[in-house]
Amino acid sequence: MWPGLIQKAKDGGLDVIETYVFWDIHEPVRGQAQVVVTWQYDFEGRKDLAAFVKAVADAGLYVHLRIGPYVCAEWNYGGFPLWLHFIPGIKFRTDNEAFKAEMQRFTTKVVDTMKGAGLYASQGGPIILSQIENEYGNIDSHYGAAGKAYMTWAAGMAVSLDTGVPWVMCQQDDAPDPIINTCNGFYCDQFTPNSATKPRLWTENWSGWFLSFGGAVPYRPVEDLAFAVARFYQRGGTFQNYYMYHGGTNFGRSTGGPFIATSYDYDAPIDEYGLVKQPKWGHLRDVHKAIKLCEPALIATDPSYSSLGQNTEAAVYKSGSACAAFLANIDGKSDKTVTFNGKTYNLPAWSVSILPDCKNVVLNTAQINSQVINSEMRYLQSSTETSDDSFVTPQLAVSGWSYAIEPVGITKDNSLTKPGLMEQINTTADASDFLWYSTSVTVKGDEPYLNGSQTNLLVNSLGHVLQVYINGKFAGSDQGSASSSLISFQEPVTFVPGKNKIDLLSATVGLSNYGAFFDLVGAGITGPVKLSGPSGALDLSSADWTYQVGLRGEDLHLYDPSEASPEWVSANAYPINQPLIWYKTKFTAPAGDDPVAIDFTGMGKGEAWVNGQSIGRYWPTNLAPQSGCVNSCNYRGAYSSSKCLKKCGQPSQTLCEGSNSYLLLNRYHMPRSFLQAGSNDLVLFEQFGGDPGKISFVIKQTGSVCAHVSEAHPAQIDSWFSPQQKMQRSGPALRLECPKAGQVISSIKFASFGTPSGACGSYSHGECSSSQALSVVQEACIGVSSCSVPVSSKNLGEPCSEVIKSLAVEAACS
Repeated sequence: MWPGLIQKAKDGGLDVIETYVFWDIHEPVRGQAQVVVTWQYDFEGRKDLAAFVKAVADAGLYVHLRIGPYVCAEWNYGGFPLWLHFIPGIKFRTDNEAFKAEMQRFTTKVVDTMKGAGLYASQGGPIILSQIENEYGNIDSHYGAAGKAYMTWAAGMAVSLDTGVPWVMCQQDDAPDPIINTCNGFYCDQFTPNSATKPRLWTENWSGWFLSFGGAVPYRPVEDLAFAVARFYQRGGTFQNYYMYHGGTNFGRSTGGPFIATSYDYDAPIDEYGLVKQPKWGHLRDVHKAIKLCEPALIATDPSYSSLGQNTEAAVYKSGSACAAFLANIDGKSDKTVTFNGKTYNLPAWSVSILPDCKNVVLNTAQINSQVINSEMRYLQSSTETSDDSFVTPQLAVSGWSYAIEPVGITKDNSLTKPGLMEQINTTADASDFLWYSTSVTVKGDEPYLNGSQTNLLVNSLGHVLQVYINGKFAGSDQGSASSSLISFQEPVTFVPGKNKIDLLSATVGLSNYGAFFDLVGAGITGPVKLSGPSGALDLSSADWTYQVGLRGEDLHLYDPSEASPEWVSANAYPINQPLIWYKTKFTAPAGDDPVAIDFTGMGKGEAWVNGQSIGRYWPTNLAPQSGCVNSCNYRGAYSSSKCLKKCGQPSQTLCEGSNSYLLLNRYHMPRSFLQAGSNDLVLFEQFGGDPGKISFVIKQTGSVCAHVSEAHPAQIDSWFSPQQKMQRSGPALRLECPKAGQVISSIKFASFGTPSGACGSYSHGECSSSQALSVVQEACIGVSSCSVPVSSKNLGEPCSEVIKSLAVEAACS
């Protein structure tokens, strides 16, 4: 997907691609120090960092390489490999010799790899910036003087690697020279570097926010994001990066948190599936074009500022004949009318107008000229699909399901028995999400913790998920959340006379990735574990426990279709709604090139593999809270990660798109590069219990393209690049373009000029509506891949005077 994603970024007006370097994927196993030290690095396939950088260069873009090697990124363990934790005497991200030695070795390896490929700008390559450490200034106070010493060491170590390009530290106000300190956040217009010799760099402009299992879906209105960008350049900014511009998918067990979802869409301009998200992508493209029109003035001088009234400001860049201005209204509620250079300008609330010639507004951040794409996730129907629009329960077209039962408790030869409860991460080294804790009690019948045959079982755990089995039978479960992973399970359980086996399955959902000493945050059952009744209690916390790391099916590689196993049972009937079941089937990939997802409706929690490649954890039964969401988000005023939430009461990875209300999907991205022609294998491990027969494939397709432009909007930004159009002073225009090559506009579903309202897919006419708008739009647009319709009464008719009118259009492409 890399070339297509990079090209879409370039088409969106980007100049630089920024990427982290993930230590854990490049060095999953530590080299062994023997007579000759050998280090085991992995830079192959999807991990080929040099190939990625070269792909960016091939597109004519630059690279900012954020080595870290701590990256946060909602990534498992912040990007550190787990083996690092077990080095004797090590302490992370502080003045510790063992940690510094490992960090320097890996950082040097990355730099040498880039140098060896000639990829630094000093060698004629595309890498113009590198980063060392990451947001350390947010937590360095917890490490005291040793933290300051470590930060100074990290800066010196990075500079000593002699890349020939600048190094940055984000969120590090005291970054020593020559390291450039940079800003991360939703807004960085007030940021000032710690030296007048350093440029203002914005490493992360958060385009949205990450998604947690059990959380609502965050999104950030593009008007606010564009406002933040324009304000940064208005106030002297030189470089800003979107985090994320494309977030993608957390495949495998790469999510951190804990409880970070598999989707890392981040409400980014390029969505999880690699498609441009409109109008966010298009409006930001226009913002980038507007700023670049100002470039001769921006690079020639510093801005001068003047007040235009309450909460309004002008910033002017003027050098010789070059002049550019930014007019800002930072009021979160009220529109303003201001006078600048003798002319009157209307500034919507929370917006910036950009004037490349200090006279004419080429763009206002609150006025969107870009089209909207209304995408739909379409089920791939079975042979029972009807010819009309009636709903058919979607089914995955598969060859039938095989299953394998994951046994309860200890079944592997490498189990470990010792007294007391062991913390999970130190026991598993994150080799698996799963750790079995097993013990037994003998019941004679007169135990004080019994009430007849029942007792109350208490299990306290650091998290993240717990399942309880008594004598091999499921007895209950509990789970933590993104806000608190702690679990306190209390349920009555039934014992039988004689020996009773207690099996506790603890599962992690990604390891902590952020905060001071995040590497010491534990997981698993640390106790107490107690049995209690009316006459007394029995504390099992110090009893002998047997431990098993991982599942038997993992050891047997049941997820790998190339390895045959007698564990698989093929039968017409298979167990459903039972915990600890593996499922397997074959399927044929959907035709075409539309992005593919799997809808896991009907399943509980687990992990899925396609042709042996993990597409990540699924958890459709983990629902977002019922409250806290908004139907529409007012972009005006300061944004926060909790301001604009949607999908309350629904599975976290739910996507509801299109006009059909039943398209409510628990969708998980399955890249087409994971698929092969002909037969494909799908393997699931279901932890809670579900029915794989309800799983469906869906493809993401364009439903409609829409736009809504008013008479008060500036002209289309592209008109400023044509001297002829610029001389004609063309007014606003509505532009539509089919998203895929070879498509043309086949029909106009809606067109209204006057006072239309609503959103794409649900536009409606207002009291004022021109009778000729539909025919004008049809004539201009049908049969072509793109069209432009001037938004004026001269072109569309005069339905009402003395009111600012707008044109809303919804079109279909085929």
